[in-house]
Amino acid sequence: MSPSSTINFNFQSTISKYEKTTGRPLALKIIEIISLAILKQVSGMATKVALWRASEPNCSYKTLSENLNRFASLALLIVKAVTAFNRKFSENIKLTDSTDIPVCLNKNATRNKVMKGLAVWGHSGKGLYFGLKLHMTTDSERRILSFSLTAANKDDRSQFQELNKDLAGVFLADAGYVSEKLRSSFYKKNEKILFTAVRKNMKKLITDWQYHLYNLRMRIELNFRSLKQFFGLVTSIPRSRKGMLANYVYSLLAYCLAG
Repeated sequence: MSPSSTINFNFQSTISKYEKTTGRPLALKIIEIISLAILKQVSGMATKVALWRASEPNCSYKTLSENLNRFASLALLIVKAVTAFNRKFSENIKLTDSTDIPVCLNKNATRNKVMKGLAVWGHSGKGLYFGLKLHMTTDSERRILSFSLTAANKDDRSQFQELNKDLAGVFLADAGYVSEKLRSSFYKKNEKILFTAVRKNMKKLITDWQYHLYNLRMRIELNFRSLKQFFGLVTSIPRSRKGMLANYVYSLLAYCLAG
């Protein structure tokens, strides 16, 4: 059995556990609901209403919206299955970084109720924002290997060990991960090692091959840019916490399956 057929079988097996065996059947099958969610993310539709109007499903808008939120947990299991599959066939070079996920405009932060208790103020290269942070590790071929979603003020270094505990190889990160304690505790001879970029106020010489490695860090930025520009990761439209979190999950799923 090929790797692709194995992973397809696991998807179908997982989905079948969620199928109703008693009572009134769903207006749409689960695979249809998840497929519509992916369609929304890849087609640039901003709202579920737009998806409902464009797809004309055999159900009301309310039913579609509730089911999209309901089965986001299943979609998350599928994302985790894909990342587990990716880890088995990953390249030796790994990249870890994080990106900002604003949940609203800064001027609306004090009035935001949808993500109250989860979203906080954070700082990115673009300045101050109110929202969350997506932490991620990929290989050099940009396949997602692990990820986590935290408050915007979470220190990147606090997530590094958890993201990469089951991975081996040469790990690259930016200056936000500079920590002698992290570097030494993460290191395992002939198994894993962390290289970080240097801060501007640090005096450190690097070799040509280290310079080449550091330049590979930019590849993970392409993941973040794609998720935001082409897979609808960042949004302020959902009016419930479930809807907002579902959007993040379906964005990741759409990206994983597109790759």
